[in-house]
Parts: sequence; structure tokens; C-alpha cells
Amino acid sequence: MFEIFNVLIPNIMEVVANEFFRSGMAYIGAGIAVTTGFGTGIGQGIAAAKAVEAVGRQPEAAGKITSTMLIGQAVAETTGLYGLIIAFILTGK
Repeated sequence: MFEIFNVLIPNIMEVVANEFFRSGMAYIGAGIAVTTGFGTGIGQGIAAAKAVEAVGRQPEAAGKITSTMLIGQAVAETTGLYGLIIAFILTGK
């Protein structure tokens, strides 16, 4: 029964150690990492829509609302940038 493991495990390790396999997995990981931009874009769009709505209701607070929105969007943008950096790191190997 254990003979099958002695045959399979070395063959699996050869595939995993293959340079092309590792490179392919790195590119797949980079593609997944870049998808963080979708969530970032949706979140920033919602924040901008709510800020415009708030300014429409209270025009005298436009400056404060705008500055708060910009700080929030800058924080949200870091998620997309982290994904992009990870993608660059993965494709650089």
C-alpha cells in the first residue's frame, strides 16, 4: 500500500520544483493580486457618491466633507497599491 506513495511523491516533487511551474504560479498569483483594484475602485466610488450627497445636503460643510473624503480615499487606495506591488514582486522572480 505504501509503495504507491514512494512512487507518487517523488514525481509530484519534480513537477513542483520545475521552473516553468513556479513561474506560471507566480503569474497566476500576480493576476489575483491585481484584482484588489476592483474593490478599491468600488469603495472609492461609493465614498465619492456619499460625499457629493452630503455636500448637496449641507453646502456650507463642503470643505470639511471634501478633506475627509480625500483622506478616506487615500487610505482605501493603499489596498490597490499593495496588490500592485505584490504583483510586481511576483513577476520579478
